[in-house]
Amino acid sequence: MIECVATCLFGLEGLLGEEIDKLGYKRTETMDGRISFLGDEYAICRANINLRFAERVYIKVGEFEALTFDELFEETKKLEWERWIGKSDIFPVRGHSIKSALFSVPDCQKIIKKSIVNRLSAKYNVSWLEETGVKYQIDFFLFKNRCTLMIDTSGTPLHKRGYRPKSNEAPIRETLAAALARLSRPREDVLFWDPFCGSGTIAIEATMQMLNIAPGVNRAFISETFPQIDKTLWDKARKEAREAEIKDSKFEAYASDIDPECVKLTIENARNAGVLDHIKVFQKDALTISTEGRRGTVVCNPPYGERLSSLKEAEALYKKMGEHFNALDKWQIYVITSHEEFGKLYNRKPDKVRKLYNGMLPCYFYQFFKNK
Repeated sequence: MIECVATCLFGLEGLLGEEIDKLGYKRTETMDGRISFLGDEYAICRANINLRFAERVYIKVGEFEALTFDELFEETKKLEWERWIGKSDIFPVRGHSIKSALFSVPDCQKIIKKSIVNRLSAKYNVSWLEETGVKYQIDFFLFKNRCTLMIDTSGTPLHKRGYRPKSNEAPIRETLAAALARLSRPREDVLFWDPFCGSGTIAIEATMQMLNIAPGVNRAFISETFPQIDKTLWDKARKEAREAEIKDSKFEAYASDIDPECVKLTIENARNAGVLDHIKVFQKDALTISTEGRRGTVVCNPPYGERLSSLKEAEALYKKMGEHFNALDKWQIYVITSHEEFGKLYNRKPDKVRKLYNGMLPCYFYQFFKNK
């Protein structure tokens, strides 16, 4: 049995936990930004391919208290690194320290590296580890003096699905876009519309969910080079994911933007993701959209102050959004922004506000369930 750790953006732990449960794995610990669960080698394959809200999937090698560098060295040395790392393999160390006595990340890196070298040299009866083979990226996380040591199985972060080689300025992360889509409860009989589509990420992630397209089915992972994980397991996991795709969904999304370059980019990205047949992409001013007599849900990421010439320009846009969107009969409106006073500018009290993060940028997801 292997204990795995899936990390996520702050605020997405609940959604990630539900995904892990759905895959059939038992959760062992939940904390801000990460969830631990039990699995096997096949679980590593399935988690990397299927988790929409995770940033990385790790193998947890060990966990212990460390108040001094001596403790860090000795406890690290006790762990079975040879289970994964061969005598010629590469094993760089990186990490973070938060609210811990050992606050110097470079010093912790050196101590952990030295300790692992010490153990592996003794286990393999060699005086020099050449580090020319398979790469095992070791990550440490020190939080309140408790050190977790892990091996990264993802490589490139999981939010990089592969369908968005190019993006517009300040794009929303794919994992966050997937969360916005999930929280808005997309349905086949309700039009899903992002009128500030940018590079199309929100509409694409919503459509991938509705078609049950696994986010990582078309990309590679660093642990595919690990000899401990048989290639047939990766083939099996990808086959399982592709067979679970929904081919006959009637779901429809609109992705529009006032900028023609964003429209072109969205079309390219939707095509790369294999969902263009379900997304209507076109140029339109968000302040002129209409219900077209249909039931619908707007989910959008309007420009923040960071993406406009001034904060005043953003605030003026939010006021105009309120004037127009509040007239969309019975449509649900979901807006993510970093502006804490968006509700006042929009001139309507939200039914719910959820704090989320786009990378390290704190944002607020304003949810308006029923228009007047």
